[in-house]
Amino acid sequence: MKKKLCTIRTTLLVIASLALSSQVMAESEDFQPMLDTDTSCEITVVGTYSNFEALEAEFDSFNDFYPNVELSYLKPDDYNNLLGTILESNSAPNIFFSGPWMFGNEQYTTAIDHMEDLSDPELGLDLECIRPSLLSYDADGQLGMVPIFARNYGMLVNKDLFEKEGLQVPTTWEELLAVCEAFLSKGYESPMMGYSADSSGCLMNILVYPEVLAALADHPEELQAANDMETSAGECMRGGLEAMMQLIDKGYINLEKCGEISDNYTEVILRFFEGDVPMMICTGDTVSGTGKRESQSEAFSKAPFTYIFVPIPLSETGGYFVDSPSVEFSVNKTCDNLDMTNEFMRFLITREELNKMASVKRLVTPTTDLSFDSVYEPFSQVPAERVLSPEVIGIKDPLAVQVRITAYLVGTGAVTIDEAVSKYGTFEE
Repeated sequence: MKKKLCTIRTTLLVIASLALSSQVMAESEDFQPMLDTDTSCEITVVGTYSNFEALEAEFDSFNDFYPNVELSYLKPDDYNNLLGTILESNSAPNIFFSGPWMFGNEQYTTAIDHMEDLSDPELGLDLECIRPSLLSYDADGQLGMVPIFARNYGMLVNKDLFEKEGLQVPTTWEELLAVCEAFLSKGYESPMMGYSADSSGCLMNILVYPEVLAALADHPEELQAANDMETSAGECMRGGLEAMMQLIDKGYINLEKCGEISDNYTEVILRFFEGDVPMMICTGDTVSGTGKRESQSEAFSKAPFTYIFVPIPLSETGGYFVDSPSVEFSVNKTCDNLDMTNEFMRFLITREELNKMASVKRLVTPTTDLSFDSVYEPFSQVPAERVLSPEVIGIKDPLAVQVRITAYLVGTGAVTIDEAVSKYGTFEE
């Protein structure tokens, strides 16, 4: 009897174990292949990244389902200028980097013509997991691109320095001024820093651009004038420019020290990791490189500290979350192996896979799970009314370029705020 009971118990345990294993397997493998898993073909993705380890990891995961599909990533020379030619060639890629800035630009007419409508329900992409403001539909309601990563603007904060000096991370303009003054009085040469050597990626634009978006968000007539490069629209920049210059004039941003930073990516990160900069102004694209460079920084390796990425509060009600696509994928609708290409996109465009890629690359996920990375977690707390999407607002690329150039010229003293406002639309790189 005891042996029988033991056998029964063992059998039940085995059954329970198998059931649990099946449940775990089902939960971890929500993706179910829809094509012949023995299919043999090639899929190529082209883009502007020098390397794309996060995507290559997705290739490996996809091969668990389709082991005979060969996936590769390439970075063609002069991508933006040659994309149309590449898509028309005999070796055209299956998937290519894209962005909403392509719309309305004749240079990308061929690329847009090659875009498959990814909103087609038959493709099965899980578009509901993506923040709606990141989905750019054209005038015909078609979706030619889907976001893989998102971009935002803010500042890296050394939390350990704030704790050491008994200060709180600022969430309003007055708090920002107060902590900058406190750090300055304690001997910190530049409480806020950032890249300032060139208009591209400069700290000035990161400060001013969100304020311009906020000024235009609920004023369609002013937005139209700004997009049309009318000089009268220059007033939309005044508030952001004035706040920026107040930080510079008070010495809270030491441009001489900022000028020692030679690029807006690696050098910004390594300078921040020196450990004496309370707040480093940058974009989420820059933050993406922090994980890899922790070990490359001798200073950080010797004295690591906790850091987060937060909105810059240039107004009394707080900072803005500028929610914009960073990298988007489009499918070449005339490519070879289109069915398998769409199958890979169906695998990739899910909450789990997009978050996984964002985690590996340490970029902002395009999904609704903003808090899954502790570095970006502060942005998940920004109220909805302070989340700004340039694409939803209707910001066109020439407007964004004009603000970037103008902010740099004002910040470096080349023009005054009044001159910048009165000459809006006339500045060139």
